[in-house]
Amino acid sequence: MAEAGGGIDPMAQFRVDPVVGADWTLLGHNIAFTNSAAFMVVILALLWLFMLGGMRRQLVPNRWQAMVEGFTGFVSNMIESNIGPKGRAFTPYVFSLFMFILLANFIGLFPLALIPGMHPFTVTSHITVTGVLAIMSFSIVLIVGFARHGLHFFSLFIPHGTPALLVPLIFVIELVSFLVRPFSLGLRLFVAMTAGHILLDVFASFVIQGINSGTAIGPVVSLLSFVMIVGVSMLELLVAAIQAYVFALLTSLYLNDAINLH
Repeated sequence: MAEAGGGIDPMAQFRVDPVVGADWTLLGHNIAFTNSAAFMVVILALLWLFMLGGMRRQLVPNRWQAMVEGFTGFVSNMIESNIGPKGRAFTPYVFSLFMFILLANFIGLFPLALIPGMHPFTVTSHITVTGVLAIMSFSIVLIVGFARHGLHFFSLFIPHGTPALLVPLIFVIELVSFLVRPFSLGLRLFVAMTAGHILLDVFASFVIQGINSGTAIGPVVSLLSFVMIVGVSMLELLVAAIQAYVFALLTSLYLNDAINLH
């Protein structure tokens, strides 16, 4: 974390820096392998190892297999309750989405700064990442909706029992509400992760400034700030899990609209 004015720059943790290939270009665009890409590769590798270790299908499952089955069962039950039997085909996608976001959120909270030359990086604190995930989910919803229902998919924007006089107004309102979904889906995760990490760095700055202040109240400020860091860290762990769940839950609800036209 870079220092700024004797403290900590809370925005330094979000900086995307090239790891290799800083001078690589393609069609005039830099294509360096960045720290963001590196962390996404690590996340995918961990997810692959997690699934590989839990797919042994032993008659008496070990703890690893039980944990994998617990996560898959959790997502499967969520799909079943929100979509029904027709949603089973989308369980792999929603599960992958949930696990990727969950691992990304947790890895960003690891104290990697304790290792020389390392610092934590949360890929879900970048709108480019959460936005792409949201657009992917929204695109699947549109493809499934039109593939299954054709132009009848537009009936989703006209609730049953709507008076004929209000149909044009309700249609526009429902359509705008539908089109806003990918923005709210991506922004919710981005804002939640960014805000928490900034707050942690702000309190860390208070700890350093309190120690270096040379005043009698300085150590008190540092101690209270450290206590707040511990509290916020616990809260961030909860937020990391909740945000992954909310993203997967909303994706399943949007798929339910496309499949069942509810």
